[in-house]
Amino acid sequence: MTPAARLAESHLEDHTLAWLRDLGYTTIFGPDIEPGEPGAEREKWHEVILKKRLAAAIARINPAVPKEAQETALRKILHPDLPSLVGNNHAFHRMLAEGIEVEYRRPDGTIRGDLVKIIDFSDPEKNDWLAINQFTVIENRNNRRPDILLFVNGIPLVILELKNPADEKATVETAFRQIQTYKQQIPSIFTYNEMVVISDGIDARIGTFTSIRERFMPWRTIEGEKLAPDTMLRPEVLAKGVFEKRRFLDLIRNYIVFEIDEDGSMAKKMPGYHQYHAVKNALVSTIRASRPDGDRRGGVVWHTQGSGKSLTMVFFTGEIVREPAMENPTVVVITDRNDLDDQLFGTFSRCHEIFRQRPVQAADREDLKNLLAVGSGGIVFTTIQKFFPEKKGKKYPALSDRKNIIVITDEAHRSQYDFIDGFARHIRDALPGATFIGFTGTPIELTDKNTRHVLATISASTISGELSRIRPRSRSITKTGSQRSISTRRSARRSTPGSRK
Repeated sequence: MTPAARLAESHLEDHTLAWLRDLGYTTIFGPDIEPGEPGAEREKWHEVILKKRLAAAIARINPAVPKEAQETALRKILHPDLPSLVGNNHAFHRMLAEGIEVEYRRPDGTIRGDLVKIIDFSDPEKNDWLAINQFTVIENRNNRRPDILLFVNGIPLVILELKNPADEKATVETAFRQIQTYKQQIPSIFTYNEMVVISDGIDARIGTFTSIRERFMPWRTIEGEKLAPDTMLRPEVLAKGVFEKRRFLDLIRNYIVFEIDEDGSMAKKMPGYHQYHAVKNALVSTIRASRPDGDRRGGVVWHTQGSGKSLTMVFFTGEIVREPAMENPTVVVITDRNDLDDQLFGTFSRCHEIFRQRPVQAADREDLKNLLAVGSGGIVFTTIQKFFPEKKGKKYPALSDRKNIIVITDEAHRSQYDFIDGFARHIRDALPGATFIGFTGTPIELTDKNTRHVLATISASTISGELSRIRPRSRSITKTGSQRSISTRRSARRSTPGSRK
């Protein structure tokens, strides 16, 4: 019997709640805590935050912050003040990831600033984890009941819309359309939303509340070491692969970006499973290569066309600049054409918040030298031609001998890596202590000696659909972006009077 057939004999919602319980979530039936019930956790139907749980979490996580400052932080969460839904979601995400700035008066009369944290990212078990099904929200006379909401410290961070496996007309398409209805009719639930899951019992996909349908992607692995077997239910793979507590907190803190255009419009984006695990592998490899006994070759990350290479580079850069072991590194991003430099720089600039700094673009050789003559920090974009000495045959002058410089090369497989008189030699002359890592959308042949010499020995190719892997000895990182569809659905359940899907 196939997994889908087994699922059709029970309720997807019940299965999903059971998987979440396995991960350590407490499950609650929404009607048991709705307004007017003995166990009510909300006073009014339009409220989407469980205030007592949030207040208790803030006090628990921030014991040194005075109560009045804790209450100020709570008010900032409960009362978003921007005119757009995406603007309020963006503001909340920054509070979630970075903390909330507050001020309070000390006993001596001086004013002190502090940072109130909403979530304890270092110890997941210090947070309050809930999965609530059939949570009714009434807003502007619209009465809606999402299937499952995941709450962390009383805040609804994830919405799961599950369609009935027994209904042939219920698909991920109808689940997606249902999410769009919720956005129109009960928008408050999305003020705090980090992820959206849609499922129809055969297919299960994840995205953000701004994602178009095509950007909802499957999640095909749990731990990242290998793809889940076909005998495993796809919604179970997604639930256990994304919502394991520590991984989920890592995703929302370090892998959610808002691409902000010049006109102020924003798109919220999250990684696919292949991007997330590739970055994790690349991070380990790069840290190892940059150690005093390392060989300065971080490896190569290979993508199939259209699988999000630029965004993977963004996530990797965000991780490496925040990594304590790198001691505030300088990142140099190199392309071999001006148009590619502008394009990639634009992507990084629109996602600059994840770096806690803005990238800069070298205008010419002299500007590049000035940008790299720093003691630490910085994300510098340049074309590889700027590393060519002014006179052919001359050695490029050393710009820095620091060990915490990371050189990221885009399309890291071309002729510029000739070590006899090529650009790679000049970069090494300029930055002798730098560690190299490459990203490419073009398959690399095992006979490509230049790329192997500069970045890492490529000893493993990938089969279509396989995950990125790190080979400790060769320090190669390989992966594909191809993904097979995976899926799920929803079951019938007890209704709250007057509520609708």
